Amino acid sequence: MKVDTQERELLIRDKYQGDRTADLSEDLQRLSSGEPLAYVIGWIPFCGVRIELSSRPLIPRPETEWWTLDLIEHLKQKFRDSPFTLLDLCAGSGAIGISVLSALPNARVHFAELVPEHVAQIQANLLINGIDVSRVELHQGDLFSALPDVSFNVIATNPPYVPSMRELEKSVIDFEPAEALFAGTDGLDLVRTIARDTPSHLLPRGELW
Repeated sequence: MKVDTQERELLIRDKYQGDRTADLSEDLQRLSSGEPLAYVIGWIPFCGVRIELSSRPLIPRPETEWWTLDLIEHLKQKFRDSPFTLLDLCAGSGAIGISVLSALPNARVHFAELVPEHVAQIQANLLINGIDVSRVELHQGDLFSALPDVSFNVIATNPPYVPSMRELEKSVIDFEPAEALFAGTDGLDLVRTIARDTPSHLLPRGELW
């Protein structure tokens, strides 16, 4: 597989700070095998923060970034300077919750994630972005089982939603975590569970995104 010029330029810029004398041979081999550029670089920009991907969570997509920016703007208008709590459910790399924390100093964010290595990655990403960890709670477990008695003003989640038999690009199937992609034969297993359980975890006038 040929590495295109744009990927090569992004690799030099974001992994080697523009150093064109850097040895790219190993990285180019990884790209040639189909490994996503974000994993090879090791991090991705997202809503003005830096999200490192050492634990190899699902790579945040541009449409998720757009959705998160929309969420942040809504939260600014709804809460203004008032404190509020948000749950980033199925948090993965923590990109959504960390973006909210960075943009809104009145936010307190809980992260719930199934995979322990990703919980550690979220903690690292919080520190990388200079987030005050006193505004944060990390929970490891399956959906709401990680925090059975906690309610929030807002729950934001981008859960797995791909039907189990759907074919995806080889670079996604071979390198990104299946548990972050597939959710039963129609892709709605986790969506149904979240929709069922969310009402008992929302404060009055709370919202699910």
